[in-house]
Amino acid sequence: MLLRNFKKIFLLCCFFYLPFTSLAWGVLGHRIVGQIADSYLSPNAKKAISKILGTESIAMASNWPDFIKSDTSYSYISPWHYVNIKASMTMEEVKDFLDNDTAVDAYTKINFLVRQLKNKKLSAANKAFYLKLLIHIVGDIHQPLHVGRFDDLGGNKIKLTWFGAPTNLHRVWDEQLINFQQLSYTEYTTAINHTTDGQRKVWQKQEVKTWMYDSYQSVEKIYADVKPDDKLDYLYNFKFVDLLNTQLLKGGVHLAGLLNEIFG
Repeated sequence: MLLRNFKKIFLLCCFFYLPFTSLAWGVLGHRIVGQIADSYLSPNAKKAISKILGTESIAMASNWPDFIKSDTSYSYISPWHYVNIKASMTMEEVKDFLDNDTAVDAYTKINFLVRQLKNKKLSAANKAFYLKLLIHIVGDIHQPLHVGRFDDLGGNKIKLTWFGAPTNLHRVWDEQLINFQQLSYTEYTTAINHTTDGQRKVWQKQEVKTWMYDSYQSVEKIYADVKPDDKLDYLYNFKFVDLLNTQLLKGGVHLAGLLNEIFG
């Protein structure tokens, strides 16, 4: 009995010790993107999405693809959350890479999900499944490290400290930089959700390849400003909080535009 209890405690300790990786934006960031998107939906899109999700909001549905990662029957969707692009490419080179992309990754799967959700014969179960995936993955690609490099697993291998605690570059951008602002997702949305009609029109006319290139440019800046074992703190927040907020805001506006296109 004593041995069994010891094993349980040991496993629990291991669980909390293991770093959480590849949860783009974490819970808070995805909900911010979803909440922003909800504010720019057309009436038709809002009605169609409500029919699919029921009482669940976009913000609350946005984390489902991360919540089910422990279920091995969904392990095949793990590569859907990111795309790896090598360093120092021009806009033309990045877009050409994406034009010829046939891998199982965020870019090809966003295109797949959009096509599926436009299919009028899609079952109700698949509509809910694909919609939650689309909401989540659009959020993912606005977290710059999800358009990062293969050799360091999108920054997961770049070990750092965040206010003295061990971490990695990917996790800093997934959640630690957002959590440092000490706001709920509704408070955060209220603080940054300020766009003009003109700005939204420009962003929503952009194709997915442009969204990814914007994230790629952001990640190049992030890589250029950090090296392994750096000690990140207040100065890092000062340097990058504006970029963080812009990416969250663009993610929400882009998501709304895409959902409006799909659902009318």
